[in-house]
Amino acid sequence: MKPGATTSAKSIKAALIAPCGMNCGLCYAYMREEKACPSCFGNDEDKNKSCVQCRIRNCEKRAVGGFKYCFACKDFPCARLKQLDKRYRTKYVMSMLDNLEHIRQFGVREFVRREKTRWACPECGRTLCVHKVECVSCGYEWRSRT
Repeated sequence: MKPGATTSAKSIKAALIAPCGMNCGLCYAYMREEKACPSCFGNDEDKNKSCVQCRIRNCEKRAVGGFKYCFACKDFPCARLKQLDKRYRTKYVMSMLDNLEHIRQFGVREFVRREKTRWACPECGRTLCVHKVECVSCGYEWRSRT
């Protein structure tokens, strides 16, 4: 059984929200069965190379400033974050910048509450994967193939 098939929408937690605003609980790397990513704030030994070397996660300004989310940076939104946001808006109908603005305005707990509803499959109630056009649990096509 795939992890996405056993993960309910209620499993999204604040610890899964990355500095860039990505909800790691929606990521295919986090949901996969074999060598599942532990999320942005998880142990690096189980992550793929691109996640370990992520320039947003490893941003010096974030480290020096001591803030958890990019919206707290004086340079928000930076060019890297804008580029990531553009890619996710285009390919995956999700905005990192919108996520971060919601967290800034309402807090991470409210954001997580919204995510649990927003990313629940309308057919089976399991968590949808932002990187897939269909639910990994039941196959329901929630996003058009473009």
